[in-house]
Amino acid sequence: MAKLNYTHLRAFHAVAHEGNLTRAAETLGVAQSAVSTQIKTLEARLGHALFERRGRVLHLTEAGRIALDCADTAFEAGEELLETLAGRVAARQVLRVGALATLSRNFQLTFLRPLLGAPDVSVVLRAGSLAELLAELEALRLDVVLLNEAPRHDAATPWRSHRIDDQPVRLVGHPHRLPNGRPVAEILRDTPLILPSEGNTLRTQFDRICERLDVMPVIAAEADDMAMMRLLVREDAGLALVPPIVVRDELESGLLVEAPQLEDLHEEFWAITLPRQFPNPLVSKVLASPN
Repeated sequence: MAKLNYTHLRAFHAVAHEGNLTRAAETLGVAQSAVSTQIKTLEARLGHALFERRGRVLHLTEAGRIALDCADTAFEAGEELLETLAGRVAARQVLRVGALATLSRNFQLTFLRPLLGAPDVSVVLRAGSLAELLAELEALRLDVVLLNEAPRHDAATPWRSHRIDDQPVRLVGHPHRLPNGRPVAEILRDTPLILPSEGNTLRTQFDRICERLDVMPVIAAEADDMAMMRLLVREDAGLALVPPIVVRDELESGLLVEAPQLEDLHEEFWAITLPRQFPNPLVSKVLASPN
């Protein structure tokens, strides 16, 4: 089997990082036609196209994204070899994870725990909106996206949605706000509440429960961010409507306690992936781990 030509790989590496054949050729000090020929030769050797042209812009294909990760590792190792004379370092696996900015940090930590501390694994975490994260996933800049609701799906959006957890949602607060035996309807009617903002799936479920119980709740605060809700309930601004995992440490220490469970109120956690010809093996590892 013919060996990989690293001159061709370096030409590809330059174009991938420069995003332009002309600039890459200037960086390498060769003619643009030579760079183009080297990339075509590398594509023939690998058996896959590495770039696709959209208008005047070159975009990496899925094979190109994988090749770039490998090229980055190879050239970084070569630079370290020259600097330290200690040999090439072991290649590290990288998992790029996107999560809604409002998603529970405790949940994210639980999801990633199978990889934490592994000497040959790096985890890259990015936060954003649903649209931003799905666009990054489609562009192959993320391997998996964590959400608390499965995105809408049709033939034009080939996401794969993996439900990885389903947790009850409780009202939690300082013990003095939740004396034993107090009816749920009375709690909802008389106690200040910290709720997700309107439009949130949990808030919609909660509002339906209040309508069924004929209760007009006292709203002390509304927040999109679970981390902010956690801070507000710690400061005793009221009872917070959250999955217990959000305030796990406070519940275990006794700082906060749970109200009786609200019927049919729960939150799902989803991992969203994109079908790939070359899937990242770390995705299978975290999806297979019980949460």
